[in-house]
Amino acid sequence: MSAEGPTLRRRRLGTELRRLREAAGLTQESVSRGFEWHPAKVSRIENGRVAVTPRDVRDLLSLYGVRDDALVALARSNRDRDADRWAPYRDLMRADSFIELEAEASAMRTWEPTVVPGLLQTEAYHRALAALGERPELEREVELRAERQRRLTDDHPLVLTALVDESVIHRVIGGPRVMAGQLRHLLVMTRVPTVSLRVLPFGAGEHPMLGLPVTVLEFGRSTDLDVVYEDRRYRRQPAEVDRHRAEFGRLSGRCLDPGETAALIEKAISDVAAG
Repeated sequence: MSAEGPTLRRRRLGTELRRLREAAGLTQESVSRGFEWHPAKVSRIENGRVAVTPRDVRDLLSLYGVRDDALVALARSNRDRDADRWAPYRDLMRADSFIELEAEASAMRTWEPTVVPGLLQTEAYHRALAALGERPELEREVELRAERQRRLTDDHPLVLTALVDESVIHRVIGGPRVMAGQLRHLLVMTRVPTVSLRVLPFGAGEHPMLGLPVTVLEFGRSTDLDVVYEDRRYRRQPAEVDRHRAEFGRLSGRCLDPGETAALIEKAISDVAAG
């Protein structure tokens, strides 16, 4: 599992502050009014979407009738945001960034119906996709992608389960040479012990996850922090996370096994070379 970073600590702190607020019988709105905060501030704190100052934590704990120096220390540990590995790319990343969650997750399950999952893309494939739109920061985006991909081979590698539609393997992005290189890279990555790549064949028919990409990020023993990312939105409710996990399980059962997936990719490489 990756070492716990600032995003996960913010979420852990927010979860505990929510529990204490509810135990005190207070609503988010009443707390915000009492401190003359923006109405959404308490919600953002509890969802881990913003950093919270040690003073705010002390004020909240006082209101809830609780003393907890560990929570204040947790807030203090999150203040030095600029010292992390993502500081050079902060302007490219939104608040509550998926990238930060990905960096701190222990496992990821992802379904991609149209393109190769980002963590498995080659630089040339990524550049070909980026060329479809105006990307003034392309060079830095390429660097950022490479930094993200280190999670697959670092000391505590991300356990990646990637399910892709068969069309992803056959759709030629960037021309035959780029696509052949991408497919060869996929074959290499299937030999990484912590990476599982499976293809959903055309014959599998319709399924609940048809259409949009979906990702489930898991955080080891901290199952209450697991999250689904779908259609640019986060779903954090345990029931939603469990439902998507179950859907991944069912979809995986309809995919080609690892050997069949590798054979399909090898044939696609031959087809691209011949075409």
